[in-house]
Amino acid sequence: MFILMFLSSIIFIISNIFILLSFILSKKSFMDREKCSPFECGFDPKSLPRIPFSLHFFLITVIFLIFDVEIALIFPMIPSFMMTNFIIWFKTSSFFIIVLLIGLYHEWNQNMLNWTN
Repeated sequence: MFILMFLSSIIFIISNIFILLSFILSKKSFMDREKCSPFECGFDPKSLPRIPFSLHFFLITVIFLIFDVEIALIFPMIPSFMMTNFIIWFKTSSFFIIVLLIGLYHEWNQNMLNWTN
């Protein structure tokens, strides 16, 4: 028991020494603009906070999230094919795919998928 406590205290001391050395030796630059800016957020974080961001960027993000969730809902359809009646499975999956295609057609018709608008 004593050996275990001794070794754990040695490991604790060594790890704290390494953490202290990394804080002392690391180069800190608080003025680095690229590290402080968020990635692909749609606006410049160094500008005024009340400037509205691009509505088109927001719509593309929402469309991506909707289709991402729909793909997560399509994946369980494949294993459920073996467990259910083919007619019921075909009707429900066809209905789901038709709703997706109608939504995609609506977004395409409203020019939401064109980035240069």
